[in-house]
Amino acid sequence: MAVNVETLEKLERKITLELPVDAIQKEVEARLKRMQRQVKMDGFRPGKVPLGVVAQRYGYSVQYEVMNDKVGEAFNVAAAEAKLRIAGSPRINEKDGAAEGTVAFEAIFEVYPEVKINDLSGATVEKVSAEVNDAAIDRTLDILRKQRRTFGQRPQAEAAQDGDRVTIDFEGKIDGEPFEGGKAEGFQFLVGEGQMLKEFEDAVRGMKAGESKTFPLNFPADYHGKEVAGKQADFLVTVQKVEAANLPEVDETFVKSLGIADGTVDASRRHQEEPGA
Repeated sequence: MAVNVETLEKLERKITLELPVDAIQKEVEARLKRMQRQVKMDGFRPGKVPLGVVAQRYGYSVQYEVMNDKVGEAFNVAAAEAKLRIAGSPRINEKDGAAEGTVAFEAIFEVYPEVKINDLSGATVEKVSAEVNDAAIDRTLDILRKQRRTFGQRPQAEAAQDGDRVTIDFEGKIDGEPFEGGKAEGFQFLVGEGQMLKEFEDAVRGMKAGESKTFPLNFPADYHGKEVAGKQADFLVTVQKVEAANLPEVDETFVKSLGIADGTVDASRRHQEEPGA
């Protein structure tokens, strides 16, 4: 069977499918007869419901089911005949102007692009190697320690410093008016790690639990919040809690937490030196 495949744009294609009406009707009747032997209705013994009654109640759904099955089968046959690599499911629409005794459908779908690989026999590949020195290992271990750090509350008299986790309430206003996203309670961030704008961090650094401060903050012109970008706000900040970071020691317990069975510090450093570690 010759299949006419129409290219719409880029990877989109269209195939017209024609199905004989009599074949569809025969399948509908066959399914209704099978259903007749099983269906139960009030006033009839099982298996004795007249076919006309079964068709009246279930004919539409059976017709729809058969049509879907037949169109899917026809599409799969046509795609295989045209040797198409279908990407996803087709969109099926009924088409007007079908030949007498048939129903026609349009199947619109996408195909996978054809990828041609050039001759690589003359290609050169640069092998890149990287040296893992002690400084790099130390930096990696520091990152791993920070990922597993815990926090403990500082005494009331101690001020917030870089690396501390602070819990604050804050409210910002522009020209005396609150703005969206400018107020929060119980908000936490790590001082000195760039989680907040520099002016905000600078204001909180050195504050103690229970202290409040008002300060101006200039939002950058390219700030992601367009409604406040390039504007100056006045913030009132109250520090609720200051917590110091506790980094784990690089010992056997720490090493085992990394999944290194040996559990020794030397094994940890060797693991960092291995490719892909």
